Amino acid sequence: MNSDQNTSASPKLTLNLSLKDRNTFGFDACAELAYEITAADQIPGVMNEIAEKQLTWRVLGGGSNVILPKVLPGATLLMNITGQQITTADASSTLIAVGGGVNWHEFVAWTLEEGLPGLENLALIPGTVGAAPIQNIGAYGVEIGEYINSVEVFDVKTKDFVTLTKEACHFAYRDSYFKQNPQRFIVTKVVFRIPRQWQARIHYADLAKQFSGQSSPSPEEIFLAVCKIRTLKLPDPKVIGNAGSFFQNPIVPSEQYETLRQKHPGLVSYPDATGKRKLAAGWLIDQCGFKGQRMGNAGVYEKQALVLVNHGNGIAQDILRLAKCIQDKVQKEFGVSLDIEPNIL
Repeated sequence: MNSDQNTSASPKLTLNLSLKDRNTFGFDACAELAYEITAADQIPGVMNEIAEKQLTWRVLGGGSNVILPKVLPGATLLMNITGQQITTADASSTLIAVGGGVNWHEFVAWTLEEGLPGLENLALIPGTVGAAPIQNIGAYGVEIGEYINSVEVFDVKTKDFVTLTKEACHFAYRDSYFKQNPQRFIVTKVVFRIPRQWQARIHYADLAKQFSGQSSPSPEEIFLAVCKIRTLKLPDPKVIGNAGSFFQNPIVPSEQYETLRQKHPGLVSYPDATGKRKLAAGWLIDQCGFKGQRMGNAGVYEKQALVLVNHGNGIAQDILRLAKCIQDKVQKEFGVSLDIEPNIL
């Protein structure tokens, strides 16, 4: 996985590759030019070729956080760099280097098998390790940025491989330096720092309810509980197309939160590190009557209003049209803006 390894074979190139199985919405999309990246050192040559031909381009991992059009013009880099290994371990923490194309959930399960708890709250989040720091994925009170030591990337601007420290990644809620600088960095490897000292984090409502009366569940118990909760709430993309949580939970000033709480006593919210309040977007959408509703081939999942689904033969425009209706209604009813979480390509 090192960028200074001997040059690997040229990446496989496929014309008009179907991406139906590489996006969890199940949209019938295709890539004009698809490069399968299996080693970091393949990237400079591909990017030079893209620059020479003046092609548009993007990186595609597991396709769990994207909305694809029917045709992706130009070049699509399929991130398939695998491999994971413990690099160093001491009394305080363990460092693990992981390829950008590794399946996220499988990696979380592997850490527990290795006796390295900490990521269990993030179980069953779809996608790849390389996409995790871009979005700073999070769930049940844990964000991945807390556990990242560094991120190795190819800098498209300088045409060189660089390593960004955790601090340089500028992690914030569903945000990062990578997200703030789109089309500049290609994540090839993520190095995680897992502390030896572990403490159960079960303060989020669903987990607190699951472990009511149990003060200290094991990491494995939390992992299984998170899988169970997510399975009950979120549809399996193999059964019905979706990208998980479609909207970010909006963060509002404390004053606005108090005003909303007085008007809506049942308002679901969580404290935010900035001193503001994070509102439950799913609750806001549910209150507007969208849960289980359908608009053509697009719909709102019947068990979780935060999830938009493709009922079959849907296209990006179907989902985005429904999303706009939801955003407008929530804005009108609560004065709160909802931001779309998946990337619109």
